[in-house]
Amino acid sequence: MDKEKNTYGEVVDLNLKALIALSRCTQNVHKREYKTIKEGGLTVSQFAVLEILYHKGDLRVCEIIDKILSTGGNMTVVIDNLVKVNLVKRLTDPKDRRVNLISITEEGKTLMSGIFPKHLENINEIFSSLTIEEKKNLIVLLKKLSGV
Repeated sequence: MDKEKNTYGEVVDLNLKALIALSRCTQNVHKREYKTIKEGGLTVSQFAVLEILYHKGDLRVCEIIDKILSTGGNMTVVIDNLVKVNLVKRLTDPKDRRVNLISITEEGKTLMSGIFPKHLENINEIFSSLTIEEKKNLIVLLKKLSGV
């Protein structure tokens, strides 16, 4: 006995298919992207904090949260854990002594210099099935969909 296929009209059905394809793609890309991060012994949030400090230098916690799109409550735990294993340290902001800056330590830099090239290779592999033109088009479409 065949099940009847529900349909909501061509446009709505297409929108639903696009959403499902985008969601599955995002999950798959993240799963593949996180592989090298986990192999480096870090959580995704820890990697994000170390990566931004590695490339941007010392930052306030609020700046880190803003740049990596994370929540404040979770970020305190992530930073505390990174401090415990000496990958980052807290410094007093010379411009405002009430504020802490988070700084990557030499151990954090050494860890990132080992993980980051592997992370880039992994990202290159993930996107290797697309041509340069397809990547440019994808960026334009995703920005359009995001309202950016």
